[in-house]
Amino acid sequence: MSNFSGTMECVSENENAATPPWRRMVSIGDSFTEGIGDPDENVPGGFRGWADRVAEHFAEQVPDFAYANLAIRGRLIQQIDDEQIEPALALNPDLITLCAGGNDVLRGGDPDKLAGQLDRMVSRLETTGATIVLFAGPDIGDTPVMKLLRGRVAIFNENVRTVARRHGAVVADVWSLRELHRPDMWAEDRLHFSALGHHTIARLVLESLNVSNDLDRDLPAPPVTKPWRQARADDLHWAREHLVPWFGRRIKHVSSGDGVTAKRPLPSPVFGAANGPHDGQPQD
Repeated sequence: MSNFSGTMECVSENENAATPPWRRMVSIGDSFTEGIGDPDENVPGGFRGWADRVAEHFAEQVPDFAYANLAIRGRLIQQIDDEQIEPALALNPDLITLCAGGNDVLRGGDPDKLAGQLDRMVSRLETTGATIVLFAGPDIGDTPVMKLLRGRVAIFNENVRTVARRHGAVVADVWSLRELHRPDMWAEDRLHFSALGHHTIARLVLESLNVSNDLDRDLPAPPVTKPWRQARADDLHWAREHLVPWFGRRIKHVSSGDGVTAKRPLPSPVFGAANGPHDGQPQD
């Protein structure tokens, strides 16, 4: 395959319209797409997340809109390829979101090899004729320890843009969201986004699809800067409660997603004005 380098622009052929053209959305990926960090006991799986929020927005406007979410926390790109691509194809979606490779990058994966696999995955999904949304990962420069991987994430993001350009996919550029540098955008583990972070990313996805939306842009004021001593104490608490267990799972070759199944394996209605409350029943 060709060299994945250089800056590429996001390509979207979808024009702004009063009613979005999509009727069936399928989301594929890992914890980012599952919605970890945004707990909600009222939704399937107990986590809401940006994908649910995007689907809720569409459901308010599109009659009979259906949504499936196959993402499972901790999944590597090969697992996503093996476990989610074929089921996604079988659901006949006209809108697909795919975020894969982030966990591999954090574990030292080669961003160019990962891009090659992502390209092959998108090639298969492209056969559906669906609109495909890919993601440029967040800027982790402010995250302790993880910031050492910032350059690797940036390279992978450029590769994602190249894949998108080759296949006419849309890129939701999470890296460009400078507001994500705010601590309140992240969950306590500093690896996943908070409810506010997922809300902000949902707005980004809709805007990347040229879909007008009324999601609130007025975010709360940034929190007051903590004294140095308190900030260091918080860092130590985070390292003990979240970073050390994360490294422990890597050493033991176990995943947070072991034993977890997809929260929405079949397309079904979501809460929204056009559909009414989620009833958990799949649509044909």
